[in-house]
Amino acid sequence: MIEQFGVLAWKESEDGHRHVLLITSRETKRWVIPRGNPIAGLSPAQAAAQEAWEEAGIRGETGAEPIGAFAYQKRRFNGALVPAEVHVFEMRVTEEARSWPEAHERERRWFVPGEAAAAVDEPDLKVLLLREARDGA
Repeated sequence: MIEQFGVLAWKESEDGHRHVLLITSRETKRWVIPRGNPIAGLSPAQAAAQEAWEEAGIRGETGAEPIGAFAYQKRRFNGALVPAEVHVFEMRVTEEARSWPEAHERERRWFVPGEAAAAVDEPDLKVLLLREARDGA
């Protein structure tokens, strides 16, 4: 099983409600959270934050401990599916770039947590987003 790290990125809207960020995956264009593999020399939380920058162009305050995890089937370049587990860290977004490394490959969009849960395919990620809808709103 592949171990990955990701962020559940959020910000408060002007009316005080939380919104969460989803991005599209490169190949299938499914809605997902920013996530990626461990990075040598970085803690899991730092690796998650680095992936958030590269994939979504965001920076912010990342929690030191995961808030949960979810599993999915990662598709390799050769088409093979490999089980992966993503440890998810909360990130309060403080910066959104207009340009970032993967901007030309992905779309990013802010959702209210319940709508984000409906947009993703992974059942355990839905649970994390619904918990955010309940606890963070």
